[in-house]
Amino acid sequence: MDATEPVEVLAVGRVGVDLYPQQSGVPLADVTSFAKFLGGTATNVAVGAARLGRRSAVLTKVGADGFGDYVRTAMAGFGVDPAYVGTADDLQTPVVFCALDPPEDPPLLFYRQPIAPDLTLTGADVPWDLVARVPLFWVTGTGMSVDPSRQTHLDMLAHRGRPEPGTGRYTVVDLDWRPMFWPSPRAARREYVRMLEHVSVAVGNRDEVEVAVGTRDPEEGARRLLDLGVELAVVKQGADGVLVATADGMTTVPPQVVQVVCGLGAGDAFGAALAHGLLAGWDPVRIAEHANAAGAIVATRLACADAMPTLDELEAMVLGRAR
Repeated sequence: MDATEPVEVLAVGRVGVDLYPQQSGVPLADVTSFAKFLGGTATNVAVGAARLGRRSAVLTKVGADGFGDYVRTAMAGFGVDPAYVGTADDLQTPVVFCALDPPEDPPLLFYRQPIAPDLTLTGADVPWDLVARVPLFWVTGTGMSVDPSRQTHLDMLAHRGRPEPGTGRYTVVDLDWRPMFWPSPRAARREYVRMLEHVSVAVGNRDEVEVAVGTRDPEEGARRLLDLGVELAVVKQGADGVLVATADGMTTVPPQVVQVVCGLGAGDAFGAALAHGLLAGWDPVRIAEHANAAGAIVATRLACADAMPTLDELEAMVLGRAR
């Protein structure tokens, strides 16, 4: 990315190194070799947005180690600006082991203790002017799981303010429910509600919506999200498609049916296409169709960041289903 170009998408949150088994369908105890990839929800969204032609950056932190160097180099290689990747000198860059068993929903083993660098963000790490002006600001529920990240997220959201509809500016929260990062669903709901007061778009699957607003029913969950002031609520329903809801109504967009190689990263690809569609001014149904296609394409590939699709690939899949 040319350093003089403005950032269109600023994603805040997890970064790390994903270690994928080179043997599929076996438990981790029986894996003999792994391949290394860039990972982390916010990072994958930024990579996916860059693959779709958007200028993106990640606000996060890594450790003072070789994996931290790898993260910055890999981001730049994908066209993501690494300028806002800080360093926590006393911590290590997280690694995540994945077992491709089952491939649809592979179990993850997070090495993020005693705390991950991305959860140590403070006000001193934040580019406040960019947070205020960037067209699309992307945060995750995980960022609210622990201080100092929690307070920093609330401060950034308050500083930015909830964007007004029709301005071309969006604050998006990926609910990103990861139970291993929270003491309880009740604790997460309390913090999700605080975050939702500041955002214009909320996206999550049925489990995540239940944690956030207390119901697994997609339509009722979407209504509760809209009642909290979001402009667009997106509820992912797996094989039942995706529900998009605004004050004007709700629509369920059918899924793409594919043979799954690895389900990891599909939700992040969905998020990247959502970000692109919002910035492009697409209507919610068109956004959901392309986001579904993005998730489906990544599900047919191994890895997350490396698997992110191009816009031509999304268009081809959407048009293929329409014929």
